[in-house]
Amino acid sequence: MRHFYRSSLVPADVVAAADEFFAELGMSANANGARTRTFTGPLGNMTIAIRSEGGHYTFVDVETDQIGESRLDKNVKKFFVALHRRADPSHKLTAGY
Repeated sequence: MRHFYRSSLVPADVVAAADEFFAELGMSANANGARTRTFTGPLGNMTIAIRSEGGHYTFVDVETDQIGESRLDKNVKKFFVALHRRADPSHKLTAGY
């Protein structure tokens, strides 16, 4: 599966957040550059690439080796929520219905 997210955080903060978040899941990181990581663990393998986009956004591109809605994919979505909370701690997430 492939996922993406746009954040207002700087790329270095996103990389640090990814290293923290996925280490807690027991996944080990291999740096493939300053803004690219490959994580491997019991949930599967994934690659995260982070780049500046448009000057004020950071584009986060995540690709997993899983099919459909796996546990790894669900954790990627939780990571995106953690990025949102880190960028704006005062924002309250509410249901859209």
